[in-house]
Amino acid sequence: MKKIAGVNSPVITILDDEGRLDRENMAAHISHLAASGLDGLLILGSLGEFYSLSLGEKKELVDLAVAAAGGRTQIIVGVGSTSLEDTLELAHYAEKAGADAINMVSPYYFAPSEEAMLAAFGRVAEEVGLPMQLYNFPARVGADITPRVLTALAEKYENIVSIKDTVDNISHTRSLIRAVKKVRPDFTVLSGFDEYYLVNRVSGGDGVLCGLTNVVPELFVRYHKAYEAGDFGVTRECAEKISRLMELYTMTDLFVVAVKAAVKAVSGLPIAAYTRMPGLPLQPAEYEKICKLLTEVLGKEAVKA
Repeated sequence: MKKIAGVNSPVITILDDEGRLDRENMAAHISHLAASGLDGLLILGSLGEFYSLSLGEKKELVDLAVAAAGGRTQIIVGVGSTSLEDTLELAHYAEKAGADAINMVSPYYFAPSEEAMLAAFGRVAEEVGLPMQLYNFPARVGADITPRVLTALAEKYENIVSIKDTVDNISHTRSLIRAVKKVRPDFTVLSGFDEYYLVNRVSGGDGVLCGLTNVVPELFVRYHKAYEAGDFGVTRECAEKISRLMELYTMTDLFVVAVKAAVKAVSGLPIAAYTRMPGLPLQPAEYEKICKLLTEVLGKEAVKA
């Protein structure tokens, strides 16, 4: 597989108003993201509500995603769980289903020690053949993948190839970049916050894996291509739009609901914004605010619903 780098999407999980998987619209959304030119799609990330889905539902999503993407982009499967056995079962399933890589969040609920993280990540790396991306989200896990932990894993396991650093502090990501690139120049470090693409790249990182790619994938692809080409006029234009769109994350009680609502508004797909708890139902006033922001940033023609 190619490197996990560039602009990548943690794909929403589209559910109907009863909370069941909406297979038809999910396949259409994944197909659109794959066709947009994004470098990879993460299924079952935080935005994909992995924490609320059964193992059976997760397996169904893996199959659906691989089929809908049709080889046009990389499929990365989030396998993190409070049960390491479930993590391994899903990782093996993803491998057989044709996924390109797995993504694993640190063991959570009891904040793991550094030694516990090394043991958990190491066991999965030893037992699964797919390339593996680590997922650092200390605000949810309660513990941080430090430069020491990252370099130890990168040096020991060749199939651990990347990390998504979801920390709202670029100096943290920069410390990971500088530490791991010394021992593994091929190792990729992605930011989990949309507006950090540019500062991630100038710090020596490799891109983003971020939620607004669900809403405006073509904008992120244009942004990435402009940066790679040294077209800093377009780079700035895209960065400014993304900065404005960051307001979406604050417009609903749980940001997942806002991202789903924004996808509904710009895609024209007849999707629900239903999100399992702790997501609360989308309110009409919230949807109005979301559509107003999208219109201001993207233009009236961009909002279809």
